[in-house]
Amino acid sequence: MDINKVSLSGLRKALDNKEISAVELAEEYISKIKTVDPEIEGYITVTEEQALESAKRAQELIDGGDSRPLTGIPLAIKDNICTDGIRTTCASKMLESFVPPYNATVIEKLNEQGYVLLGKSSMDEFAMGGSTQTAAFSKTKNPYDTDRVPGGSSGGSAAIVSAGTAPAALGSDTGGSIRQPSSFCGVTGLKPTYGRVSRYGLIAFASSLDQIGPIANSAEDCGILLNAVAGTDEHDATSARVPVKDFNEKIGQSIAGMKIALPQEFFGESTDEEVKQAVTDAAKEYEKLGATLVDCHMSSLKYAVAAYYLISGAEAASNLSRFDGIKYGLRGEGRSFDEMIRDSRSRGFGAEVKRRILLGNYALSSGYYDAYYRKALALKQQIIKEYNEIYEKADVILTPTAPTVAYRIGEQETDPVKMYLADICTVTVNIASLPAISLPCGYNSDGMPIGMSLVGKRFDEATLIQTADAYQRNFAAVPNKYRA
Repeated sequence: MDINKVSLSGLRKALDNKEISAVELAEEYISKIKTVDPEIEGYITVTEEQALESAKRAQELIDGGDSRPLTGIPLAIKDNICTDGIRTTCASKMLESFVPPYNATVIEKLNEQGYVLLGKSSMDEFAMGGSTQTAAFSKTKNPYDTDRVPGGSSGGSAAIVSAGTAPAALGSDTGGSIRQPSSFCGVTGLKPTYGRVSRYGLIAFASSLDQIGPIANSAEDCGILLNAVAGTDEHDATSARVPVKDFNEKIGQSIAGMKIALPQEFFGESTDEEVKQAVTDAAKEYEKLGATLVDCHMSSLKYAVAAYYLISGAEAASNLSRFDGIKYGLRGEGRSFDEMIRDSRSRGFGAEVKRRILLGNYALSSGYYDAYYRKALALKQQIIKEYNEIYEKADVILTPTAPTVAYRIGEQETDPVKMYLADICTVTVNIASLPAISLPCGYNSDGMPIGMSLVGKRFDEATLIQTADAYQRNFAAVPNKYRA
């Protein structure tokens, strides 16, 4: 079996028809990981022994006629999602030796399906970054060009799927962390509506923005994975009490008559011309399929990055205060309590995490709260209002996923302002708690993937998957050398 060209449904069919066993499938992926991952560095931890044991149990279910959509399917999991008995580091020295005593809810749901865990994927430290170069270990490369970043913070998950060392993966998205690396690596990534998927067991960055979601090779595969992990959870008070339907139920239905909005601000000077052209060409393809394009505006977009970093920084400062070497994390040294905590955080946190903690504490401090944090919250309401106004005349919104293709390693990491501004196309979705999916829509003159995003109404992931699938049926993806 050529694992480079098989979808999740294709793997399901092959396993159920006994064309390949679950153990043989796991062994093929483990073999490819050993060959490819030393170059890509997509994994922090490879769970070979556990994978083979899980595959054996999955095969028993298959042989007994009790298989489910993900039974025996190998997956990678971002390393900020807790896995019982398996190291979960957040790509940080602070948690380098942390082994959770429990599973995240999404892992429990996958275990119920009988999935196979290949390993934990690399990420920006504590999910703070857009390059996966802030990781304390396994600084992932882009499979299309290993001199370039894979994006972030879920860069490991995106690169793994792109390189074919797993057929799909879970990531997390706080301001674009699933969608931007999916764009950079030429794969499909879905950020669900806030509350659609439980955050229990996801090590928090910004609690009002974080959301777990799938990265795969197609919208249909994302829907299969989302079907498995979505739902209300008593362990997560922010999980939505909204019925979970089949997210792939609309696949194949015509999009004739659908209205697709293109906010002009997303196509401004900061967006590369090749990116604009690719997304504009994709819009024309939707017109050929019977959709109607609607021009619109989002005037608050120019303030969105500032609002996002104020809100996320404030929440990060609160969430990461628990990592002090006493309750959690690396234990430092010192003759006093203060010295020990100072040493723990100085050694445990990287530069980007420290920068965001400082920014968050500054925004929340006396004398600055009203000037910064409160205004950011007010802008959040304005962004929600503008999205609601667009949805009064459109079904979905089409934008670039990122203003550029993947940049070269070292180009932006030393310039935090430039790196933050690169999130302009993605952060409003998290601020407004909306679902969005990124999918490839072209390649630039250097052969690097260009991604476009479809943004939907709250809890309408099915329409996003339908719309993305309609485009992907006619789009010829160009594989990288690891998938050729």
